[in-house]
This record gives sequence, structure tokens and C-alpha cells, in this order.
Amino acid sequence: MSAFVEHPNLSPRSLQARAYQLIAVDQVLSKSTLLILPTAAGKTAVACMAIAQRLKEKSGWVLFIAPTVALVNQHMKNSSIAFKDNLNWNILCISGKDTVETRQSLWGTSRVIFATPQVVRNDVKNGRLSLKDCCMLVVDEAHHCVGSHAMRESARLYLSQADNCLVMGATASPSSRIEKIQEICKNLEIENIHLRTREDRMIINYLSELEINEVKVDVPNKLRELAEPFIIWQKQIVDRERRLGTYVYPGEIGMSGLANAMDRSSRAIKMGDSRAYSSVSNIATAMRLNHLINHLLCQGITAAGEFLDRMQEESKKKKSSKEFLEDYRVRNLIIELSNSEEYHSKISAIRRIVIERLRNDEDSKIIIFSTFRDTVKALEAALSEFEHIKPIQFIGQSSKSGSIGLSPRKQIDRLEKFKSGEFNVLIATSVGEEGLDIPSADLAIFYEPVASEIRMIQRRGRTGRKKQGDVAVLIARETMDERALLSSRKKEEYMYKSVRRVARRFPSSISNLRNISDFSVIINGNKQNIREYVNHEKDKFRTELSIVDNSLDIQVAEENRKLPPQKFRPDGQTGLEQF
Repeated sequence: MSAFVEHPNLSPRSLQARAYQLIAVDQVLSKSTLLILPTAAGKTAVACMAIAQRLKEKSGWVLFIAPTVALVNQHMKNSSIAFKDNLNWNILCISGKDTVETRQSLWGTSRVIFATPQVVRNDVKNGRLSLKDCCMLVVDEAHHCVGSHAMRESARLYLSQADNCLVMGATASPSSRIEKIQEICKNLEIENIHLRTREDRMIINYLSELEINEVKVDVPNKLRELAEPFIIWQKQIVDRERRLGTYVYPGEIGMSGLANAMDRSSRAIKMGDSRAYSSVSNIATAMRLNHLINHLLCQGITAAGEFLDRMQEESKKKKSSKEFLEDYRVRNLIIELSNSEEYHSKISAIRRIVIERLRNDEDSKIIIFSTFRDTVKALEAALSEFEHIKPIQFIGQSSKSGSIGLSPRKQIDRLEKFKSGEFNVLIATSVGEEGLDIPSADLAIFYEPVASEIRMIQRRGRTGRKKQGDVAVLIARETMDERALLSSRKKEEYMYKSVRRVARRFPSSISNLRNISDFSVIINGNKQNIREYVNHEKDKFRTELSIVDNSLDIQVAEENRKLPPQKFRPDGQTGLEQF
């Protein structure tokens, strides 16, 4: 049964109405809210409905910001469908590709403007834009509103200038750290958190199934041989620092342990311990070795080569980088890499997965994520050898390490070509992880797991948006890949606990649907009261409690039955079974 919303500022039957979305809209209109929904659960639909009602109640205009041009363009297109009957709004998209003169003439000509945060920040600071009459700010991917990010600065400028402030922050992955969630809330002056997970009873039936498969591969012996001298070198450094009491983490050597050792050494220097200077130098070398080892074992030849190329650039300014590159072991590796083609097992695994998927479904669309551009390039070359595979790169704007970036226009063009079927494999760096709605993508392949819960959630969200999707995570055995996957899982589990802890610090917000009384729901051509529809859906998914709950008594009885005899005797008293 399809339900659609009707509202004076929305096109008839333009948005599907789901009860959990309408409850979210009511809360967003009540006070500044951080909306946390799973990917593909309709955060943009909630924003559109909230914008429609806000502009009905208030004069002024609404600003919608997102971190990338491709994402801003996508939101504008999706929202234009919802607002298509309001031609007088003249919905606009403004980004850095527009000249200063063009932007200045565009600001203030529409009631709904989509923009990148950089142009908002720059134009406000330079006096080309006033946010005084902006009655609502929508911040997509709100987890960026920390530190000195342009999204955070744009939000602060809005809150300091606007007469009628209302903020809606939207994200699927705020953070697992309570401190960061609190910082996001502080920077956006959030007064309420609205959270729903994939397991929520009201939401679970609307989300496509997502099957996650771990594909474990063996690292080629040749790569392990190349990495072995650097593993020994790093172990020697860490063993020395352990004896000095600088490196204190047990178990395998990792970046967290090295970072802790660096902090301890830096504090020792501030306290006047001159011996710590050598520790700082040694730990910095161990950190470089850690990156190099992981590049070789988890990524392959191309990524390790890219890492060393970046160090070549660094060596022009940093003496320590120059000394590192002059070591005979590093020089030998550079020569070996320059004479080798990529042969990591992950390349052949991706070939096999892609070929099998396209053989079973020739219309399938696949997204491959990799951290490094050189790996993206190597994957494109490896897949281009097959006639029915049509791969295309999707990378960021900046040009670095000899790689020329993609302009925003080219990024949008490549996404359109992928959606239309001109290309069936999109190979992306981190720029493709966030927010992009590619409904037809049914398989996402991660070249490597990432330890960040935010990036893992965002990567997964690029598939299974409209139909069942699959995710394949490639894991190199006995490498950092295994630890990274475990880390992201633990952080994701803790993320929702952290959000709930922060949410409890706000006054409770009960949705009475008063703010969305202007909405109606159309079900099979019949108009229905919004309150009746939402309450009906709530009742349908309400948890039922039995009159008598015997489960606890049964559980206690089972536990008691398993207790050993000594649990029932005073401490120190022996029993017959001990003789």
C-alpha cells in the first residue's frame, strides 16, 4: 500500500509518506534537531517536508548545504521534483564553479538554495551574502561539523546572523566518540536528537536487505618477502622504546601504540628530558615503516609506490624523510617496485567477483572503493582487459602525486554515465563514500576495510538503496585488514550507545504532530488525516507485552540448575565431591 503526502508547497504525490519520517519532520520543526537515520531511509525526504512547512510559516529562504558539489547537485535534483509546482521558488545550486559575480547575483533570488559550505563561508565573510533572512539551515552529512571544517564555520555564521534560526543536521554516521557527537551538537546548537537504527520496528520493512561477505585472500609470498626487512627494522625500534618505557602497548605493533609513544616522548621533552629527542625520531621512523608495511601487505605494489613517491616530495623539505629514503633497504625496495607490475591477490579476487556478478546479471552495477588513487588506476587497468566490463574512475578534485583530479562537472558527468549504464563499474576513492544516491548499484566491493565506523557505514550505504544489495569486503590474512575490520565493528556498535547517552542530556521531545497538521496522506487515492495515519502505523509496530512474563523465572531456574555445589557453601568449606 503506497502512501504519499499532500502539502500546499509540495507537488501532489511527490513524496512517499512513511510514519517514522513524518514523526521526524514534526520534531525537526519543533526545535533544532540532529536527525540520525540509516542510509536510504529518507533523510532528504524529511528535509523536503520540513522545508515546505517552514516556508509556509515563515518569510525568508532556506539554505541546504552538503560537503561536495556532486552531492549538492543530487539534492537539488531530488528536491526539485518535490517542489516542481513552486516555480516561483526558482530552486538554485551554487558552488565554487560559479564565479564570484555570478554567485553575488544569485543569492537572494530563490527561497530554496543548495550550496557547498565553502562558498557560503567565503561569501558571508566577504560581505557578498547575508544570512539574516535565512529561516532554516539544513546540514547534510552533519558529522563534518567539527574542527575548522567549512560546514562547521558556515553553521556558526548562520547561527550568528539569522533572525529565525532553525537547524536540521542529517547523518547516518555521527561518530562513536561522545566528545565528537557533543561537538557536533554544540556547533549546530542542537536541542534534540532523533535517532532510528536499521533494527527499528517502524523502519526495518522499508530498507532493502544488505548482505555483507568477507572475502579473505592470502598475501603473495613475494610481497611478504619485500615487507620482511621493514618488519624487522620496526620491531628493533619498538623493542628499544619498550625498554626505555616509551612504548607501553602490549601485543602487535600498531599506530595507536606508536601515537601513544610519541605523546609520551613529547611530554618527556617538555619536562626537560633530553634523551626523549632520540625517541621522537625513532618513533617517527617506526610510523613511516608501519605505513609502508601496511601499504605493501594490504594494498600492493602501486599503493606502496605512491607512498614512497609522496615521501620523495616530503624529502625536499624534511630532513628525516630524506634520511629514511637514503636507507639501503628503502632504496632496494624502490628499485624493486619500479620494475614490478601489481600482483596483489586482491586484484585477482576483484576480477573474479566482478566477472561472476556480471555473468549472472549483465545489467548489474558495481562500485569499488579503494583508499589510494594508484590502486584505483591499477583496478581500472585490470578490469578494462575484459570486453563486458566497463570501468570508470571517480576521484577527488585535487591533483597530487602526478594524478590529475576531476572537476565537479566531470564528477557529475561520470556519475550520470554510471547511472545510465554507459559504464557498469565505478572505481572510487573516499570522495564517493558519502551521500551519493546511486539506486541501481547492487554490489559494493571494499578493496580494504577501514577502521573508521563512519567510512564503513557510508561505503555500505552506496548499495542496496532501492533493492537488495551485496557488499564484499576484501581482507588480506594476517595483516592490519583483520584489525581494521574488527575496530570498525566495535566502533559502530558503540556509536548508537554514544548517541543515546548524548541524547539523554536534552529535554525529552514527544512528537504530538502539531507541526505537520497542514499535511495530508493520500492512500490509494483517498485522503487521510495525518494524525490517524501516524497513530495507526505506531500501533501496528508497537511492541506487545504479555500479561505475565515468566521468562525471568525460567532463566533464573536454569542458571541455578547449572551452579556448582561449592556456590551453596561458605568460603573455605570443602565438600564430598572434592575427596
